[in-house]
Amino acid sequence: MKIFYGPKGTGKTKAIIDCANKTLESAKGHVIFITDTKRYTHDINYNIRFIDVTDFDVKCSGGFRGFVKGIVAANGDNEYVYIDGIARITNKPLEELGNLFEAMGKLEEAYGVKFVVTCSAAKEDLPDFVLKYVD
Repeated sequence: MKIFYGPKGTGKTKAIIDCANKTLESAKGHVIFITDTKRYTHDINYNIRFIDVTDFDVKCSGGFRGFVKGIVAANGDNEYVYIDGIARITNKPLEELGNLFEAMGKLEEAYGVKFVVTCSAAKEDLPDFVLKYVD
């Protein structure tokens, strides 16, 4: 798992979009970008599956965990899943998302999918379950 972190307004969304677009050059499987707005639709390469979770009425961490598991289960060719604004999407503080990060870690191990996530927090404020993925 790769984490883009930093306080709000530090360029995490631009960085994750650039990373997703660059991934297409080497990805052998599908690349998916999940967020909660259509604002970046035109910034994402059209070959990336763009998903706005508001279209699917996902509003909590449990619902989002199930949503992500469904994405992984639906297609074994899904290689990268980019998630912009995980705390905003789940409507929970980052500190309360340990179960979600644990589930994503297990999906990575079991299915070979790679998650890339933005977290709005300074490095010193990241919970241990996120910090273990920070370079």
